[in-house]
Amino acid sequence: MNLKQIAKDTAKTLQSYLTYQALRTVLAQLGETNPPLAYWLQNFSAGKIQDGEAYLEQLLQEKPDLALRLMTVREHIAAEVAEFLPEMVCTGIRQANIQQRRQHLERMTQIDTSDPSPHPEQQTSSDPPSQE
Repeated sequence: MNLKQIAKDTAKTLQSYLTYQALRTVLAQLGETNPPLAYWLQNFSAGKIQDGEAYLEQLLQEKPDLALRLMTVREHIAAEVAEFLPEMVCTGIRQANIQQRRQHLERMTQIDTSDPSPHPEQQTSSDPPSQE
């Protein structure tokens, strides 16, 4: 397990997610102030936002002012959430793991009422009952 590579991949995924959140924020702002530009940005962004850095490169070529705005918003969001993120991620994973394990245990221990086989205490034995 290469923890350094995992950290790099996680950071890249988080950057792309923050780019997506910045896009949502800018689209909401533009929806109120400049609907035609919001429409253009929505159409431009469709299917391209998966890789945040590649998306921003493309947007910089088309509309540099929008790309710079998205980068500023993304940086602001990152600064705001960075303080809480490590603890929230660890806590969230712990709680999710507990929930998953609980659900798995419940599924494993559920009595299957659709099973027509009799319970062990109701099964007939080929041995005659003991006469004690």
